[in-house]
Amino acid sequence: MTLSNYGFTIVEKLQKIDEDIKRHELKYHNKRVMVSKEFTFDAAHHLHCYEGKCKNLHGHTYKVVFGISGYVDDIGIVIDFGDIKKIWKEQIEIHLDHRYLNDTLPPMNTTAENMVVWIYEQMENALQNENDGSRVEFVKLFETPTSFAEVRREWMEND
Repeated sequence: MTLSNYGFTIVEKLQKIDEDIKRHELKYHNKRVMVSKEFTFDAAHHLHCYEGKCKNLHGHTYKVVFGISGYVDDIGIVIDFGDIKKIWKEQIEIHLDHRYLNDTLPPMNTTAENMVVWIYEQMENALQNENDGSRVEFVKLFETPTSFAEVRREWMEND
């Protein structure tokens, strides 16, 4: 490596597997680690039995944040971020993005509190089908930039 006058390094030689780093070194530890990934979607809904503006049809740009934990594999990864995205796109987002939530979700009042549990269940079911030991630790569903509902594994297991 060469240090430039600008305070950064220029890599002259990339590490090579089995030469500079051994395969058994790729897995640094055996600890449970949590990774997070977030997504956004736009949807319309209205609330039943609610006296306020939200009884009328309206929309939000929602943000969902997943916390997924597991033990690292032989190369040091819990779950590939691309795999989380694939589950989101193929199994969850299709029911949410640019949809009328009162039609596409199971019968429920489409509150953030109800929706966040449904989203948690969908991701947890998908991860159990993968069978790699990863699990959902939390899901946060932001209805606005300053308002969110959250569910955590320990709450789901204790009820």
